[in-house]
Amino acid sequence: MKVLDFAKKNKLLLAVALAYVVLALMAPTRAAGALSNSVYYLKEMVQVLPAIFFLTVVIEVLVPKETIIRSFGEKSGFKGYLLALLLGSISAGPIYAAFPISKTLLNKGASVANVVIILSSWAVVKLPMLANEVKFLGPDFMLVRWVLTVLAIFAMAALTGLLVKNKDLSIEKTSGQSLVIAPEYCIGCSICVKMAPDYYEMQDNKAIVRRLPETAEEAAALEPTVAKCPGKAITLYPEVIRK
Repeated sequence: MKVLDFAKKNKLLLAVALAYVVLALMAPTRAAGALSNSVYYLKEMVQVLPAIFFLTVVIEVLVPKETIIRSFGEKSGFKGYLLALLLGSISAGPIYAAFPISKTLLNKGASVANVVIILSSWAVVKLPMLANEVKFLGPDFMLVRWVLTVLAIFAMAALTGLLVKNKDLSIEKTSGQSLVIAPEYCIGCSICVKMAPDYYEMQDNKAIVRRLPETAEEAAALEPTVAKCPGKAITLYPEVIRK
């Protein structure tokens, strides 16, 4: 049973391992190269992600929600577009580092459109990349490409904002539960377990729900665990209790 449970919880990991085995049997040289690249990116993630998670905690704890709403919210207008473009352009690190930060900003009131701008500018118009572009391709090429790219990013952001709303991005409720932990976001820090051991416990280096809150008071008492979760993996649904 434990083997089956492990397989169910790690389908992607097992699929990747199987792909490596098949590749090793069919093309050993390519398998070695693929494994080397994977190890390289894993090392990069180990170096980058702790700093990113620390930054998400800083944003969550030190930056007031009102500031995020005013700067990046639905009513921030074109000013929000420009601030989002600036934030994405001056950011450092690979694009996957932007995802937990974007999730934190969404949770604190940033609009979908502005998060699209942050992600897109982070990927294709970062300042260090522009400097290299000027060096190899010239300033005229860089300027024209930058203007067209920014216009495309703004258009894509506006369209995405019309089609996707913040409420559509909330963690999916599971069987009407009032307390849900998304395992894909849990980093195994055990902060929630230390704060509320009656409601959380660790299993396979991931936090899981031990007991659901049954009253509005119990749900309110768990709000600090939601706020302090570095991965933003915990979601409370008090309305489920009221029903």
